[in-house]
Amino acid sequence: MRIAYLDCFSGISGDMTLGALLDLGFPESSLREGLAALPVGGYRIEITREERQGLEGTSVRVLVEEEKQPHRHYAEIRKILSESSLPERARHIASEIFERIARAEAHVHGTSLDKVHFHEVGAVDSIVDVVGVALGVDALDIQESYVSSLPLGGGFVRCSHGVLPVPAPATVEIVKGMRVKEHPVQAELVTPTGAAIASVLAGPGHPPMPPMRFQKVGYGVGDREFDHPNLLRIFLGETAEGYEKDEVEVIECQIDDLQPEFYPYLMERLLQSGAIDVYFIPVQMKKGRSGFLVQVLADPSEGLRISEILFQETTTLGVRLSRRNRIKLSRRACEVETSLGWIPAKWVEGPCLGEPEVRPEYEVCRRLAEEKGIPLRKVYDEVLSAKKVRADEDRPKKKQTKKRKRTRNG
Repeated sequence: MRIAYLDCFSGISGDMTLGALLDLGFPESSLREGLAALPVGGYRIEITREERQGLEGTSVRVLVEEEKQPHRHYAEIRKILSESSLPERARHIASEIFERIARAEAHVHGTSLDKVHFHEVGAVDSIVDVVGVALGVDALDIQESYVSSLPLGGGFVRCSHGVLPVPAPATVEIVKGMRVKEHPVQAELVTPTGAAIASVLAGPGHPPMPPMRFQKVGYGVGDREFDHPNLLRIFLGETAEGYEKDEVEVIECQIDDLQPEFYPYLMERLLQSGAIDVYFIPVQMKKGRSGFLVQVLADPSEGLRISEILFQETTTLGVRLSRRNRIKLSRRACEVETSLGWIPAKWVEGPCLGEPEVRPEYEVCRRLAEEKGIPLRKVYDEVLSAKKVRADEDRPKKKQTKKRKRTRNG
């Protein structure tokens, strides 16, 4: 499945998104043909290659040729889209984006959806940007999109309503529930149109980027020059199918005053309490002290319990918790036939391996080596060279003997 990741390190706007999609290979001819289907005129599109801080991308500018363009109501824009000959998916995406903006504007100005009167967003350049982005997503066959945290910027911006704080009130409404972050630049980095595009493409919950294989990267150029490259970067690729995916909690702390003999007990208790893995990493701490970074991987639901064990069993005064996405090779229990008999092992498979592999289980091999009085590596070699494998569920079931029922008289 083809997916896109919008890397908004310098924010997002309609023209930047459209430029990045063109940079990825969305044909300019398809853009112009699609826009020609709309009953909107009095403009021309200028598409050029520009550079920002040494990085080159595609710039899109909508130049209005008529002095006065109408400020359209939401109902009028909705009618324009519904009566157009745009591809169905592109029309649906564009309609969602405009509805997202309309709802935000209605909330900010205390009016109903049908009475929303667009100004900047109802202008021809915004219509071109939104419809162009919808056409590009459809033409590139992007099935799912993911968006990075949005840098909101700061300062003030002048618009038809007057001078407004950055982010603009409509933008604030649109990005509710999305991941945002601060940015030192005193400028509007996320426009209402850009916010609506990001919100619609990211979908409910605004999930982080999943594992994927990048195939192309496109850059859309922003109008303004900053000390950083003012670009929107879009990665286009395929999902990394065939892997298992989950999320783990990472709980960690540094310790420089715990007795060394306590560490084995700490590891044992953490593992018995449900930790997936535990690491003791030597670190050099402040004042030249040697210590350990204690790092624990656990299920997210176990974060508090693991933290409390660290407080109880160590001298730390605080722990750090963070969530990490994980991809895993698919694995299941199996048995392999060897000269030592059938030995339990792991059957492991994934796209990067080509052929499935059998992996030895350490504890099983260790126990067998001790029972047979042979080197551990010989048991490993037997497992790795096995030719016959059966799934865990296919192993013969042990016969269960029926117990005689005792009568009261014995």
